[in-house]
Amino acid sequence: MQTIVIVGAGPGLGFSVARQFGHRGFRIALIARTQATLEALVQRLEAKHDIEATSFPADIKDLAQLHAAFTQIRRTYGHIDVMYFNRGPSEPKEIASVLDLTHENVYEQLQNHVYGAMSSVQEVLPAMLDKGHGTLLFTTGVSSIVPIPTLANVGIAMAGLRNYAHCLHTALASKGIYVGHLIIATGLRPRIASGEDPDIPASLLYDMWQKRDRQEEKFAGYD
Repeated sequence: MQTIVIVGAGPGLGFSVARQFGHRGFRIALIARTQATLEALVQRLEAKHDIEATSFPADIKDLAQLHAAFTQIRRTYGHIDVMYFNRGPSEPKEIASVLDLTHENVYEQLQNHVYGAMSSVQEVLPAMLDKGHGTLLFTTGVSSIVPIPTLANVGIAMAGLRNYAHCLHTALASKGIYVGHLIIATGLRPRIASGEDPDIPASLLYDMWQKRDRQEEKFAGYD
């Protein structure tokens, strides 16, 4: 069986990705800050969907906690085949407009998105390179490519994460490592409307992993 690690697992897109991969035989390792959230996700996956899943609590901004979580995942499952990083949307109190930027509120977003992604990649990439195969998946919002003044600090961080994903793709494509990035430009509220169902972008991520034929995909069309 293959193993996918979902960093930043939550009840929306993270759960849908777990279900997409789990239904196709993957074991699921979930990383998130809140133990109660993780336990609820594991219960849903195992009881309702018969998917093997395990929780590993860690704050992605705490390098020691994140390293400990990945170490335990390797002890539990061995090789990690897919790492999916999805920090999720920021809380309103975390968002700053361009005229309200400070070192602190920009750094916080960089920690959440760029540094968290880099730390997660560093945990899995050496073994993937040794094996000559593996997948790194990332999601960002539309502000990663469209400047939105009211989301300035988030956009700066997401644009950085997108740049990082593209650089990884260029550097790793010849080494057997697939890197995919999905841009999401809509809210993900399950079953409210088909265009906002997290199962749709989750299926796109699975399709990207399966086909390995494009570096970037966009969900919720825009020019």
